[in-house]
This record gives sequence, structure tokens and C-alpha cells, in this order.
Amino acid sequence: MAFHSVLFARTEDSITEDLEAPDFFVDLNLDQIIDAITARKQEYNLKPFFYAPLHDIDAIKYRHEIMQDLESGVLLENVKSFARKLHTMREALTQADKLHVQYQKKSWFLRAVDIYCSAVRSLTHDLSLANLRSRGLSGFYEYLTNYVKSDYFAALFAETEKLKADLSTVKYCLHIKGNRVTVRKYEGESDYSAQVEKTFEKFKQGAAKDYRVEFATWPDMNHVEANILDLVAQLYADIFHNLDDYCAKNADYLDETIAVFDREIQFYVAYLEHIAALKRAGLKFCYPEISNPSKDVYDCEGFDLALAYKLVTENLPVVRNDFYLKGDERVFVVSGPNQGGKTTFARTFGQLHYLASIGCPVPGKEARLYLCDRIFTHFEKGENIKNLRGKLQDDLARIRSILNQATPDSILIMNEVFTSTTLQDGVFLSKKVMERVIQLDLLCVWVTFIDELAAMSSKTVSVVSTIVPGKPALRTYKIVRRPADGLTYAISIAEKYRLTYDCLKERISS
Repeated sequence: MAFHSVLFARTEDSITEDLEAPDFFVDLNLDQIIDAITARKQEYNLKPFFYAPLHDIDAIKYRHEIMQDLESGVLLENVKSFARKLHTMREALTQADKLHVQYQKKSWFLRAVDIYCSAVRSLTHDLSLANLRSRGLSGFYEYLTNYVKSDYFAALFAETEKLKADLSTVKYCLHIKGNRVTVRKYEGESDYSAQVEKTFEKFKQGAAKDYRVEFATWPDMNHVEANILDLVAQLYADIFHNLDDYCAKNADYLDETIAVFDREIQFYVAYLEHIAALKRAGLKFCYPEISNPSKDVYDCEGFDLALAYKLVTENLPVVRNDFYLKGDERVFVVSGPNQGGKTTFARTFGQLHYLASIGCPVPGKEARLYLCDRIFTHFEKGENIKNLRGKLQDDLARIRSILNQATPDSILIMNEVFTSTTLQDGVFLSKKVMERVIQLDLLCVWVTFIDELAAMSSKTVSVVSTIVPGKPALRTYKIVRRPADGLTYAISIAEKYRLTYDCLKERISS
């Protein structure tokens, strides 16, 4: 098969440029993650690649293989070196477009092609030394090797080298008298500057003032320089005629497959660079086993990638959590005190599955994750005055829309719904929604204050955010599997309003 991409194992999986972030990105803080990953790679427009989950296990493994190849420090640096050279090449082309003097534009074009040829040859050599195991990079190396050996590239490289050598032989003299400038070929005249310096060396006393005039460093030529260049081109007509032909013939020198590789490989480079700082802080990443159709999932030492990046930047510790679902288990019902890490746990579950679906290493020491068709989220939002609906009605409309679209292969993240109604109505509505979730048999994380939901079915699993023993106001941010009892939440509220036994005794005695 002909090579076409290091991102997509199959041609039909390739994406268009007009993709936008999925609806759930903001709820799961994936927008923050992708913004941070791509911040220093704006020229490559990488975000569409992060907006397109894969739906085939082999396509995900294809990316895993390339990530693992690139985790070799030497190969990653070689790829980054190639990228820097092509960045310099594009800068040269951009500069050429800005210039008005034709031969100056063509010299910048020649420079760009020279950089390109050097970059391609260097990368080919570097890949030949790498122990490539991935199908993607092995396929690209084979393509690149054939390209470098092709008659076209051999001719391009040879012409570039010859033209550079010919232009280096161009030497000329200027004779300036008044407003008249005469240009002629250099004819071997002696350079008297060394003799003059030697003669006056004996009169030197201390540091002398430098009277030399600095030439302008900006690339644009003034009209005098432009006219001199035209006259030089007439003196060396054959060389400059070859430069004209070279530029016309090689206007489309950049190979499309290599240009696509230069952009696509940055998907991997950007992600690996982003997680490198977290790895240095001791956090673990792994290549998850992709589960489908089995819905047994787990992750050891997982964490919220957006929150972890912020905490590591501030030199703060990151709390990691384990989770698993097995057999008939499908729904995590997350309860516990406020600000205890419940929503972070829910986001982590969603982030892990999404990052796995785009073929990236995920937070955790070891993981098995489900390949879903879609991710749905329902997080609390403020009342929308534009739709003339109350908050409860708006919640119900959003949930109805989700449940109508969801399939058994979907993942649903629910975060504290029905908080705008009475407890009795909230319990009733939540149970009705849970019945539908259980019926769909989809994977779900439901953060709620309604403990009863955890005991509705063998498919529901209770997990609770914990507190420091003996100090109910202090959160551990650890989420553990255990039955919900509501005590942690109640103790937290009692302490907040100074209604604990100790507080009451103190108030009565005073």
C-alpha cells in the first residue's frame, strides 16, 4: 500500500479542516487541555486533529505505535530538527513574497529549496538509523527513501548545489564617481587593505575609533542596490539566466506527502512535549488497552489532565484515583461532600476515554478503556433567558435530547442535575433518568447528592469522595468504592454551621 499519513491508517479516515470542538469539551475541560497542547504550534493548525476521535481499534494502535517510536529521545529530537528546518524554509518563502526586486526574491527562493533538500536528506539519514517499529513511520521512511532516490529529487538537489556554487563565483567591482556608478567584473585586482593595515600598525596607540559604516541589515534593497544587481546580472548573464529557469521550473518543489507529514507529526510532538513536564513531576502515563465490545474498564492512578497541568505549574501535589467497572457494572454514582473531587473524578473519566479515542497516552499507570461512539455531558448551567424556559425545564430538555441520541456504545457524564427543584422531585426525576440510562446499558458517571441512585441496580456502583479521618472539613480528594451513607456530607454541613456535638457543648457552656 502507498503511504499517505502518519495520523490515519486508512485514507478514508482523513479529516477536513472545518472541524470544531465537540460540545462536551468545555464541560470536561478538554478545551483547556487542547489549548495548552497546541499553544506553541499555531502554525500547524493542529486542533482539528484533536477534535476527531477514532472509531477503530486498529487506527488507535496505529497512533500508539508512532507515539512509542517517538518516545525514543533521539528520534524525537531528529523530527523536531526537521520541523525547525522546514519552519526556516517557510520563513524564507514568506520573505521572498515580501520583496520587490526579482533577483533578490529568487535568491530567497533558492535558499528555501536548499534548506528543504538538506532537511529531507538529513531526516532520511536519521530514520535509517532509528529502530522503527511503527507502521506509520516505517511507511513514511520507505516513501522518503524512494523520494530521495527519485530522478526528480536527485536533479533538484544537483541543480541547487550547482547554482549555489555558480553564484558564489560572482565577483564584481564598483567605480563610484559623483552620481555615476560603474559596475564591472572583478579582474583579479589586488586587495590593498591588508598592506595598508600593516603599514599603519606601527603608529597604533591604544584603541582607535572605528570609522567604518555599518551596512543595513534589513533584506529590502534600495533603488541603487537594485540597479547594481541588475547590472551584475548582465555581467553574468548565463548564471542569472539559469537562476531564472531554476525558479520557474521548481515553483512546486515541495512534495505534498512530506508537507503533510511535517504538519501531522506535530500532533505527536505537541502531546509528548505537553506531558513531559508532568512525567518529570512523577505522574504516570500509559497506552491503554482499548476495550470493545467488553465494557470492563479500569485505570490505576488516573488524574484530571487539565487540573494536573495547573497544579504542577504551581508546584502543588496531584491526587490520583483508581477506578474499575466489571461484569454488569455500568454506572458510577459519585457522592460525598462538596469540593471533595467528585466533579474532577467525573471529568477524569471522560477525559481518559476521549484521549484514548484519539490515540494518545492517558494519565495512569495502567488502563483499559472503552471505545465509545459518542460522549455526552450534562453539567449544570445557568438559566438561559433566551429560550424562555425555566432551569428545570431546560435541564429536562437537555437530558431528553441526550437520551434520544445516546446508544449502548455511548458514554454519559452527569454532574449534579435537578438541583433547582425540591428534593422529592429531584429524587423522582433522577430515578426516571437512571432507569433509562440502565436500560441503554451505556457507561455513565453520575455526580449526585441523591444516595438512593447508587442502589437502584446491579449496574450501579457507589463511589464516595472522602475526608481526613476526624477532620470532616478537610478533603482528601480520593474517590473510593463504598456504599453512600450521607454522613460525610451531613458532618460537613454541621461543622460549617457549628452544629456538631463539640460545637454545641462549647456554645452552651459559654
